Amino acid sequence: MSTLTAARPAAPRTDPWALARSTSNHVDLVASVRHSFTMAWRGLLKIRRTPEQLFDVTIQPIIFTLMFTYIFGGAIAGDVQSYLPFFIPGILVQTVITTSVVTGVQLREDMDKGVFDRFRSLPIARIAPLAGALLADTVRYAIATTLTFAMGLVMGWRPDGGFVGVLCAGLLVVAASWAISWIFAFFGVIARSASSVQGISMIVLFPMTFASNAFVPADTLPGWLKAFVDVNPVSHLVTAARELTMSGSWTLDALWAALGAAVVVAVFAPLTVRAYMRRA
Repeated sequence: MSTLTAARPAAPRTDPWALARSTSNHVDLVASVRHSFTMAWRGLLKIRRTPEQLFDVTIQPIIFTLMFTYIFGGAIAGDVQSYLPFFIPGILVQTVITTSVVTGVQLREDMDKGVFDRFRSLPIARIAPLAGALLADTVRYAIATTLTFAMGLVMGWRPDGGFVGVLCAGLLVVAASWAISWIFAFFGVIARSASSVQGISMIVLFPMTFASNAFVPADTLPGWLKAFVDVNPVSHLVTAARELTMSGSWTLDALWAALGAAVVVAVFAPLTVRAYMRRA
């Protein structure tokens, strides 16, 4: 006698990658913020384990401050001490903005190594790896800002704006650099390699930082170049930081710098997120 056993229907196979993507697409705002800060902490842990990543924000401010001060100080202001109040805000802006290039370069490297492919298997907000990288880099900007100011103080710079003026200038420069990092993050997402991101970034940054009033007064420049320097957003940021450190006053240039940073974020943040979502 044989017993017939009803066949149990096979359980549907579930694609774990599809499940992870579906889960990560429905994360609320609070969880997205929490995931972003977690990814930012990951970025800081990477720096702790590979401290050479901080060479550009530790060695560069010291070398640039020393080199440019003693090269240009006597020729422009007559002596180093007279040049420092004019120069320190300029080299601060140039140094911190330059370090924002690393955001796009490291983002491209992580995408090339498949790191972001592994993130897709996790039930996290898809925007978290990108937002975390941008948040972690603000620590780099703060380090570069602190070392630049410290180097200036060691060399004899005494800001008349006091601690509050210096702090406000530093925060303004860090905020502007964070805004600019969205541009390089966009390049990092759409570029084919990390080297191309760095090349494009330098082409953009060098004219903007050196064709400004960061190192020399705009009045000494030819008329056609002065016209560009006067409308250069970097010049507005430098002038705002200079006024804050020298007198502690907020000027119209600070408003233009803040407005320019807001416009950059408003334009490039959606573009970067959209391009990133297509690849993530």
